[in-house]
Amino acid sequence: MTDSRSAERDDATDALFKALSDGTRRALLEALVRDGEQNVQALTQQSGVSQPMVSRHMAKLKRAGLVTARRTGRETWYAARVKGLAPVIGWMAVHGALWSQRFSALEGLGE
Repeated sequence: MTDSRSAERDDATDALFKALSDGTRRALLEALVRDGEQNVQALTQQSGVSQPMVSRHMAKLKRAGLVTARRTGRETWYAARVKGLAPVIGWMAVHGALWSQRFSALEGLGE
């Protein structure tokens, strides 16, 4: 039985992986990390997809905690929230260590 905090962490990690599963979303996030805060118009020009699709992708990244949004007049500006990747990095560290141990054990069998 899992406690509620563990379930919430699992849900947050699931949301992050789902958000990062799409190549367009990863490219949009990378553009924000590389070039800093940008508005939807700039992201649309870079991505080659329609403005409504960019807005939908950005909404998913925002729900996953990977970007922040701020309104200035009629424009929405997005910025990367790199700390949002912490649960994924933690998951990868744990599972990377487990796989490393298993690979080491397999290598030992061949000796």
